[in-house]
Amino acid sequence: MTKLKLGPIADDKPVKVTVELPAVLYRDLTAYAEALGRENNHAPTDPVRLIVPMLERFIQTDRAFAKARRTTPSATGGQA
Repeated sequence: MTKLKLGPIADDKPVKVTVELPAVLYRDLTAYAEALGRENNHAPTDPVRLIVPMLERFIQTDRAFAKARRTTPSATGGQA
């Protein structure tokens, strides 16, 4: 089996978010959750719990965004 890009999903305190997904994307998330569960010898994760780690991974690996973040302070989402 190939190594999936996501590792085990951390058991953090959930934050409720409402998002509308196309049915085909939800089916893909469900299939990914099942594959991730098999790879980690766990029951399938709720597909909704994959959204945040996938977005985090996408942002971490987007070279153009990393470059923009380094050159444009506003690309970081502002100062805290």
